[in-house]
Amino acid sequence: MAKKTNWTITSLIAIGSLFILFPLYIAVSIALKTPQELAKSPFSLPTGFHFENFAKAIEATNFFSAFTNSALITVVTVVFTILTNSLVAYAIARNMHRRVFKVMYYYFVSALFIPFPIIMLPLVKQVSLFGMDNPGGLIFLYIVYGAALNIFIYVGYIRSIPLELEEAAIMDGCSTWGVFWKVIFPLLSPINATIGILTCLWAWNDFLLPLIILSDPADSTLPLAQYIFQSEFGADYNLAFASYLLALSPMVIVYIFAQKWVIGGVVRGAIK
Repeated sequence: MAKKTNWTITSLIAIGSLFILFPLYIAVSIALKTPQELAKSPFSLPTGFHFENFAKAIEATNFFSAFTNSALITVVTVVFTILTNSLVAYAIARNMHRRVFKVMYYYFVSALFIPFPIIMLPLVKQVSLFGMDNPGGLIFLYIVYGAALNIFIYVGYIRSIPLELEEAAIMDGCSTWGVFWKVIFPLLSPINATIGILTCLWAWNDFLLPLIILSDPADSTLPLAQYIFQSEFGADYNLAFASYLLALSPMVIVYIFAQKWVIGGVVRGAIK
Protein backbone atom coordinates (compact mmCIF):
# COMPACT_ATOMS: atom_id res chain seq x y z
CA MET A 1 0.00 0.00 0.00
CA ALA A 2 1.42 3.35 -1.05
CA LYS A 3 2.22 5.82 1.70
CA LYS A 4 0.22 9.03 1.82
CA THR A 5 2.09 12.27 1.23
CA ASN A 6 2.22 14.54 4.26
CA TRP A 7 1.42 17.79 2.49
CA THR A 8 1.92 19.90 5.60
CA ILE A 9 5.52 18.77 6.02
CA THR A 10 6.12 18.92 2.27
CA SER A 11 4.81 22.50 2.13
CA LEU A 12 6.99 23.57 5.07
CA ILE A 13 10.06 22.02 3.41
CA ALA A 14 9.24 23.78 0.13
CA ILE A 15 8.86 27.14 1.90
CA GLY A 16 12.09 26.60 3.82
CA SER A 17 13.88 25.76 0.57
CA LEU A 18 12.67 29.01 -0.97
CA PHE A 19 14.07 31.00 1.96
CA ILE A 20 17.46 29.42 1.23
CA LEU A 21 17.40 29.35 -2.58
CA PHE A 22 16.05 32.87 -3.15
CA PRO A 23 19.03 34.69 -1.52
CA LEU A 24 21.36 32.37 -3.43
CA TYR A 25 19.58 33.24 -6.68
CA ILE A 26 19.93 36.97 -5.88
CA ALA A 27 23.65 36.57 -5.15
CA VAL A 28 24.35 34.68 -8.40
CA SER A 29 22.16 37.06 -10.41
CA ILE A 30 23.86 40.21 -9.10
CA ALA A 31 27.31 38.69 -9.59
CA LEU A 32 26.56 38.12 -13.29
CA LYS A 33 25.02 41.54 -14.00
CA THR A 34 26.40 44.92 -14.94
CA PRO A 35 25.79 47.91 -12.62
CA GLN A 36 23.23 49.23 -15.11
CA GLU A 37 21.24 45.99 -15.03
CA LEU A 38 21.38 45.95 -11.24
CA ALA A 39 20.06 49.52 -11.09
CA LYS A 40 17.05 48.55 -13.23
CA SER A 41 16.06 45.49 -11.16
CA PRO A 42 17.98 43.41 -8.62
CA PHE A 43 15.50 40.51 -8.99
CA SER A 44 15.47 40.02 -12.77
CA LEU A 45 17.62 37.51 -14.61
CA PRO A 46 20.83 38.91 -16.14
CA THR A 47 20.61 39.60 -19.87
CA GLY A 48 24.13 38.29 -20.28
CA PHE A 49 26.59 36.38 -18.15
CA HIS A 50 29.33 38.82 -17.18
CA PHE A 51 31.96 36.44 -15.86
CA GLU A 52 34.49 39.26 -16.03
CA ASN A 53 33.07 40.34 -12.66
CA PHE A 54 34.75 37.31 -11.11
CA ALA A 55 38.09 38.14 -12.72
CA LYS A 56 37.87 41.73 -11.49
CA ALA A 57 36.92 40.54 -7.99
CA ILE A 58 39.92 38.19 -7.89
CA GLU A 59 42.22 41.05 -8.81
CA ALA A 60 40.64 43.60 -6.46
CA THR A 61 40.79 41.36 -3.38
CA ASN A 62 44.16 39.73 -4.11
CA PHE A 63 42.05 36.59 -3.89
CA PHE A 64 44.70 33.90 -4.09
CA SER A 65 46.78 35.42 -1.29
CA ALA A 66 43.70 35.69 0.95
CA PHE A 67 42.65 32.18 -0.06
CA THR A 68 46.06 30.81 0.94
CA ASN A 69 45.89 32.59 4.30
CA SER A 70 42.38 31.25 4.99
CA ALA A 71 43.31 27.73 3.91
CA LEU A 72 46.45 27.66 6.07
CA ILE A 73 44.68 29.02 9.15
CA THR A 74 41.72 26.67 8.68
CA VAL A 75 43.75 23.49 8.13
CA VAL A 76 46.12 24.09 11.05
CA THR A 77 43.21 25.04 13.31
CA VAL A 78 41.27 21.88 12.44
CA VAL A 79 44.25 19.56 12.98
CA PHE A 80 45.30 21.00 16.34
CA THR A 81 41.70 21.37 17.52
CA ILE A 82 41.04 17.66 16.99
CA LEU A 83 44.32 16.58 18.61
CA THR A 84 44.18 18.82 21.68
CA ASN A 85 40.44 18.89 22.39
CA SER A 86 40.09 15.12 22.12
CA LEU A 87 42.93 14.59 24.60
CA VAL A 88 41.42 16.98 27.13
CA ALA A 89 37.96 15.47 26.68
CA TYR A 90 39.32 11.94 27.17
CA ALA A 91 41.00 12.91 30.45
CA ILE A 92 37.77 14.51 31.68
CA ALA A 93 35.44 11.74 30.48
CA ARG A 94 37.41 8.97 32.20
CA ASN A 95 37.76 10.92 35.45
CA MET A 96 34.30 12.42 35.89
CA HIS A 97 34.01 10.63 39.25
CA ARG A 98 36.74 12.94 40.58
CA ARG A 99 35.65 16.37 41.72
CA VAL A 100 38.42 18.34 40.01
CA PHE A 101 37.64 16.88 36.58
CA LYS A 102 33.91 17.39 37.01
CA VAL A 103 34.57 21.06 37.89
CA MET A 104 36.79 21.35 34.80
CA TYR A 105 34.04 19.93 32.62
CA TYR A 106 31.44 22.42 33.84
CA TYR A 107 34.02 25.19 33.61
CA PHE A 108 34.53 24.46 29.91
CA VAL A 109 30.80 24.12 29.22
CA SER A 110 30.04 27.39 31.05
CA ALA A 111 32.14 29.21 28.44
CA LEU A 112 29.33 28.51 25.94
CA PHE A 113 27.21 31.11 27.75
CA ILE A 114 29.73 33.98 27.61
CA PRO A 115 29.00 36.42 24.73
CA PHE A 116 32.09 37.25 22.70
CA PRO A 117 31.58 41.07 22.76
CA ILE A 118 32.09 41.01 26.55
CA ILE A 119 35.67 39.78 26.19
CA MET A 120 36.49 41.41 22.85
CA LEU A 121 38.21 44.57 24.10
CA PRO A 122 40.34 42.87 26.80
CA LEU A 123 41.26 40.25 24.20
CA VAL A 124 42.57 42.85 21.74
CA LYS A 125 44.75 44.38 24.44
CA GLN A 126 46.18 41.04 25.60
CA VAL A 127 46.82 39.79 22.08
CA SER A 128 48.72 42.98 21.23
CA LEU A 129 50.68 42.78 24.50
CA PHE A 130 51.81 39.20 23.83
CA GLY A 131 52.60 39.81 20.15
CA MET A 132 49.91 37.40 18.98
CA ASP A 133 48.28 39.72 16.43
CA ASN A 134 49.19 37.36 13.60
CA PRO A 135 47.92 34.10 12.03
CA GLY A 136 49.59 32.03 14.76
CA GLY A 137 47.73 33.93 17.47
CA LEU A 138 44.48 33.65 15.52
CA ILE A 139 44.88 29.87 15.25
CA PHE A 140 45.53 29.64 19.01
CA LEU A 141 42.36 31.62 19.76
CA TYR A 142 40.26 29.44 17.45
CA ILE A 143 41.49 26.33 19.26
CA VAL A 144 40.81 27.82 22.70
CA TYR A 145 37.41 29.33 21.91
CA GLY A 146 36.19 26.19 20.19
CA ALA A 147 37.12 23.99 23.16
CA ALA A 148 33.87 24.58 25.08
CA LEU A 149 31.53 23.07 22.47
CA ASN A 150 34.06 20.50 21.27
CA ILE A 151 34.75 19.10 24.73
CA PHE A 152 31.01 18.94 25.43
CA ILE A 153 30.53 16.80 22.30
CA TYR A 154 33.66 14.69 22.82
CA VAL A 155 32.92 13.87 26.47
CA GLY A 156 29.41 12.69 25.67
CA TYR A 157 30.73 10.36 22.98
CA ILE A 158 33.77 9.04 24.87
CA ARG A 159 31.64 8.10 27.90
CA SER A 160 29.64 5.79 25.61
CA ILE A 161 32.77 3.78 24.72
CA PRO A 162 33.01 0.64 26.93
CA LEU A 163 35.79 0.69 29.52
CA GLU A 164 36.44 -3.00 28.81
CA LEU A 165 38.21 -2.04 25.57
CA GLU A 166 40.73 0.06 27.49
CA GLU A 167 41.17 -2.57 30.20
CA ALA A 168 41.95 -5.20 27.56
CA ALA A 169 44.53 -2.90 25.96
CA ILE A 170 46.16 -2.22 29.35
CA MET A 171 46.38 -5.96 30.03
CA ASP A 172 48.16 -6.31 26.69
CA GLY A 173 50.77 -3.82 27.86
CA CYS A 174 49.47 -0.49 26.52
CA SER A 175 50.25 2.68 28.44
CA THR A 176 47.64 5.41 28.89
CA TRP A 177 48.98 7.18 25.79
CA GLY A 178 48.89 3.92 23.87
CA VAL A 179 45.30 3.26 24.91
CA PHE A 180 44.22 6.68 23.68
CA TRP A 181 46.03 6.63 20.33
CA LYS A 182 45.53 2.94 19.49
CA VAL A 183 42.06 2.30 20.92
CA ILE A 184 40.12 5.49 21.67
CA PHE A 185 41.24 7.87 18.92
CA PRO A 186 40.32 5.50 16.03
CA LEU A 187 36.87 5.09 17.60
CA LEU A 188 36.44 8.86 17.61
CA SER A 189 36.43 9.06 13.81
CA PRO A 190 32.73 10.10 13.48
CA ILE A 191 33.09 12.80 16.13
CA ASN A 192 36.47 13.89 14.78
CA ALA A 193 34.80 14.39 11.40
CA THR A 194 32.01 16.42 13.00
CA ILE A 195 34.36 18.60 15.04
CA GLY A 196 36.65 19.03 12.05
CA ILE A 197 33.86 20.16 9.75
CA LEU A 198 32.29 22.55 12.27
CA THR A 199 35.70 24.05 13.06
CA CYS A 200 36.51 24.30 9.35
CA LEU A 201 33.29 26.20 8.61
CA TRP A 202 33.85 28.53 11.57
CA ALA A 203 37.52 29.32 10.87
CA TRP A 204 36.91 29.80 7.15
CA ASN A 205 33.86 32.07 7.46
CA ASP A 206 34.78 34.06 10.57
CA PHE A 207 35.09 37.81 10.07
CA LEU A 208 35.14 39.43 13.51
CA LEU A 209 38.10 37.64 15.10
CA PRO A 210 40.49 38.18 12.15
CA LEU A 211 39.30 41.80 11.96
CA ILE A 212 40.31 42.60 15.55
CA ILE A 213 43.38 40.31 15.74
CA LEU A 214 45.31 40.55 12.47
CA SER A 215 47.39 43.71 12.22
CA ASP A 216 49.18 43.09 8.90
CA PRO A 217 47.00 43.50 5.76
CA ALA A 218 49.09 40.82 4.07
CA ASP A 219 47.64 38.29 6.54
CA SER A 220 44.03 39.06 5.61
CA THR A 221 41.68 36.12 5.26
CA LEU A 222 38.93 35.84 2.64
CA PRO A 223 36.15 37.35 4.80
CA LEU A 224 38.39 40.36 5.48
CA ALA A 225 39.24 40.69 1.79
CA GLN A 226 35.54 41.21 1.01
CA TYR A 227 35.62 44.40 3.07
CA ILE A 228 37.42 46.18 0.22
CA PHE A 229 34.13 46.64 -1.64
CA GLN A 230 32.69 48.80 1.16
CA SER A 231 33.49 52.49 0.92
CA GLU A 232 32.30 55.71 2.50
CA PHE A 233 30.10 56.56 -0.46
CA GLY A 234 28.76 53.17 -1.54
CA ALA A 235 29.65 49.66 -2.63
CA ASP A 236 30.35 47.85 -5.88
CA TYR A 237 27.70 45.16 -5.46
CA ASN A 238 28.43 43.28 -8.68
CA LEU A 239 32.07 42.66 -7.82
CA ALA A 240 31.22 42.18 -4.14
CA PHE A 241 28.74 39.39 -4.82
CA ALA A 242 31.09 37.75 -7.31
CA SER A 243 33.76 37.77 -4.62
CA TYR A 244 31.32 36.42 -2.01
CA LEU A 245 30.48 33.47 -4.25
CA LEU A 246 34.16 32.72 -4.81
CA ALA A 247 34.81 32.82 -1.07
CA LEU A 248 31.89 30.64 0.01
CA SER A 249 32.05 28.02 -2.75
CA PRO A 250 34.80 25.84 -1.13
CA MET A 251 32.85 25.54 2.13
CA VAL A 252 29.59 24.85 0.31
CA ILE A 253 31.27 21.95 -1.47
CA VAL A 254 32.73 20.66 1.82
CA TYR A 255 29.39 20.87 3.59
CA ILE A 256 27.45 19.18 0.78
CA PHE A 257 29.67 16.11 1.01
CA ALA A 258 30.08 16.11 4.80
CA GLN A 259 26.69 17.19 6.18
CA LYS A 260 25.71 13.65 7.26
CA TRP A 261 28.73 13.54 9.61
CA VAL A 262 27.90 16.96 11.04
CA ILE A 263 24.29 16.13 11.88
CA GLY A 264 24.90 12.53 12.93
CA GLY A 265 27.96 13.33 15.03
CA VAL A 266 26.35 16.18 16.94
CA VAL A 267 23.32 14.03 17.76
CA ARG A 268 25.42 11.09 18.94
CA GLY A 269 27.69 13.30 21.03
CA ALA A 270 24.80 15.12 22.69
CA ILE A 271 22.64 12.15 23.70
CA LYS A 272 25.18 9.47 24.62
